[in-house]
Amino acid sequence: MGSEGWCLLVCLALSGAADAVESQWRAVDVILDCFLMGEGGHHGGFASRENMVKALLVLKQVPVPDDGSLEGLTDFQGGILAEDDPLITFEASVNLIQIPQAEALLHADCSGKEVTCEISRYFLQARPKATAETAAWFITNVLVSGEGPSISMVMKTLGDARNGAVLHPMLKLPLSPQGTVRTEVEFQVTTQTPSLNLLLGSSASLHCGFSVAPGLGITSVEWRLQHKGSGQLVYLWTTGQGQARREGATLEPQQLLMAGDASLTLPSLTLKDEGAYVCQITTSLYRAQQIIRLDVQAAPKVRLSLASEALPPTLVCSVTGYYPLDVTVTWIREELGGAPAPVSGASYSSLRQSMAGTYSISSSLTAEPGSVGATYTCQVTHVSLEEPLGANTWVAPPGMGVPSFPHLHTWAHGSCPLALFCFPQPRLLLSQGDSLQRSHPTSSETLLPPEFWGTRHCRELETKAEQFLVLPSRSLAQREGQTRQSGKMTEGGLQAC
Repeated sequence: MGSEGWCLLVCLALSGAADAVESQWRAVDVILDCFLMGEGGHHGGFASRENMVKALLVLKQVPVPDDGSLEGLTDFQGGILAEDDPLITFEASVNLIQIPQAEALLHADCSGKEVTCEISRYFLQARPKATAETAAWFITNVLVSGEGPSISMVMKTLGDARNGAVLHPMLKLPLSPQGTVRTEVEFQVTTQTPSLNLLLGSSASLHCGFSVAPGLGITSVEWRLQHKGSGQLVYLWTTGQGQARREGATLEPQQLLMAGDASLTLPSLTLKDEGAYVCQITTSLYRAQQIIRLDVQAAPKVRLSLASEALPPTLVCSVTGYYPLDVTVTWIREELGGAPAPVSGASYSSLRQSMAGTYSISSSLTAEPGSVGATYTCQVTHVSLEEPLGANTWVAPPGMGVPSFPHLHTWAHGSCPLALFCFPQPRLLLSQGDSLQRSHPTSSETLLPPEFWGTRHCRELETKAEQFLVLPSRSLAQREGQTRQSGKMTEGGLQAC
């Protein structure tokens, strides 16, 4: 039976499973569609598909958790080959090592994930004296799309051609009575995190685990960083001694020796930590590796300000401290009672890069408040953000008679954007608890545009000889009738929301 039919049986078994029972372990055959390289040998990683032929890999009797959904699942049956079956089938025993997260391989097709599997010849630097001349070695690299895992396995062939076994026409290796090449997995290196996206300043845990057959000792663990064509050693462990070449990098020796865990921890990430990390495990006989891609990101900060008081006013949206480079800035205009609409015609400053490597850029837009005023929103989209980050401001129409307005700045302060209205010499101040009601205030008494007339509760604040009110940054319709909040400006920004 081919792998497609076997996977169909797995999916049917899962979909027809009864209520889940307490998880137990069950040994099953895991069947993978692979490609066999025609020539060359590799220590790990995926090669081009030139000179590759179809192959089938059967991992025999792999222990996986069973919640009752595997009932009715049958093991691989060899011996009956259809015309569309792969050219060669490998049977691999896993009795000597452990296959971590084997359930991810078993259920990949049913979960809609893609499994990439490549098999290539593996050449030893020194052939063991006790090994038969007809033995051969292969390395299999398996990657599950999405969150992984990624596994590299070194397999040694079983059987002896001198006993009259039929040889495979291409590989010249003995075949079992079922027409398969029998092998045994003696070494595997795996990672549960083939790729990571982490924020600047956070800590990273790069997972790298391994399992070896009895009698094979670990001689070294090497972590290297490759980025933009250059490489450097990050951490080296040899026979009980570890050396960190990157400040703060740690590897737990006890976990390494007792649990087969060679994971690396990197504190306080900088942009220099970005790149491809190679975890290479060397035993007394084999060597294999895993590659983990680490991308470091920095979320942008957004500040909206007024460039000048000249009419028509010019708004400036400053986007600072972001990484990587690609960022999208969108302007949106909304009149009272109208629908938000994107605005074109914005200009951009030259790109700036800080000493830390983060980027900054500014976007300027000439505002057109119209006859009733309008809210302008600067919206920023970046890969580090789960959702767009925005800052907005209300621009008053000409001739409203609002002294010093708009001295308006808007900050995105965490998840609570704030609008700051500054009045260097306000005509009217209210202490906390007082209220003001004006149906037709005079221009000399007007502190806020007409949309804010009515009952207001605020308190007098003083900082650097300026008085200000802090308002939640919402649309005009949402602001109407809401109680206004107060805050205090400090050197670090707004103290509270």
